[in-house]
Amino acid sequence: MVQLLQGQQQLPEWQPGYLDIHHINTGRGDAAFMVFPDGTTFLVDAGDMSETHPRTTSGRNAKLVPNRSKTAPEWIVDYIDQFLPKKQERKLDYALITHYHDDHFGEIDSLRIIAPGGYQLTGIMEVGTLIPIKKMIDRGFDFPIDLKDKKVQSQERFSKDAYGMIPTLKDYWKFIDHQSDKVGLKNEALQVGSNHQITLKHHPNDYPGFSVQNIASNGNIWTGYDDSVYSLFKEGEYPGENPLSNVIRIDYGKFNYYTGGDISGIDGFGQTDMDALESHVAPVIGAVDVATLNHHGNRDSQNPLYVRTIRPRVWIQQNWTADHPGEEVLRRITSKKLYPGDRDIFSTIMLQGTKDVIGGRLDQYKSQEGHIVVRVYNNGDSYDIYVLDDTSEKREIVSKHGPYKAR
Repeated sequence: MVQLLQGQQQLPEWQPGYLDIHHINTGRGDAAFMVFPDGTTFLVDAGDMSETHPRTTSGRNAKLVPNRSKTAPEWIVDYIDQFLPKKQERKLDYALITHYHDDHFGEIDSLRIIAPGGYQLTGIMEVGTLIPIKKMIDRGFDFPIDLKDKKVQSQERFSKDAYGMIPTLKDYWKFIDHQSDKVGLKNEALQVGSNHQITLKHHPNDYPGFSVQNIASNGNIWTGYDDSVYSLFKEGEYPGENPLSNVIRIDYGKFNYYTGGDISGIDGFGQTDMDALESHVAPVIGAVDVATLNHHGNRDSQNPLYVRTIRPRVWIQQNWTADHPGEEVLRRITSKKLYPGDRDIFSTIMLQGTKDVIGGRLDQYKSQEGHIVVRVYNNGDSYDIYVLDDTSEKREIVSKHGPYKAR
């Protein structure tokens, strides 16, 4: 059921017992702000691509929204301030960076302001400077290669990228050190197999059916039982950042939500890669109600085995470029041959270049622009999807979808 609301209406306030998952659109990469049932707050990623990058300034990429009066991280914080639970301390209990790419954690450039800690204000560094973060979780830095090793940093793939990952990581480490001294920020690598690293901070006993399960990080994958783990990669073997993404599943009663950064599952010839991250994590993730598209819906993602295994009722695409989705990805996630039943698809944005290429197939989306909010009720029994206006600082409701029953 879809409700197109007449007049401007605000999202009803979060209430204890609600699980809210806000997929924030800035046009500069992924950011998802969550309020757990007891008011614990959690941010996944804070994308912020350089405004001097030719890719960012081209027609291939989205515009900064709602306008250019703030940076992307400032808009993320502005959004968080609007939807933080009332009468609660202004902070983030947890922040998670899935991997070290600009559209997930930031990118330094010549336009950035230098913070007192000596780091540039970009991505998660700017977010964490504007609103305190209590625990910062990432994929670590020393496996499968040691990113702090100068010999590694001098490798051609890193040294020729002046505004890329290593220069931004150096500032990220300065941010960690400074914020640890200033506000007591704690920094940890994701603990694969754990469901007690990210927990309810206020009233955990009130919601025993809630947990965050860590599935994979650095190619280390939970087996699905105990806390045992196996690894796809060897020491010194660097497959690129995307396969090293942090992967988690959030469970609330019957409701399950999945997000996994930029992992993929299609090889260079367009075939299902049975040794890729998607193929390995799918059986551990299992069927879910809501899933974000891996790698924004890039054509290397959502392989048939993975789609058939997790079979969500709702797909959410966090998008910023005309490359996404790949048409073949759209075919797979909408295929009733891969799994039966209805499924609804929402995207934070759909660029004109994508519309020109894919055309009418995109009409299958329930929404192609706006912030996407998943609100879960009744101890995980049901949920709604709200789409909020991303062109306005007020973020009024554009449409409401549901109710959906958790499976």
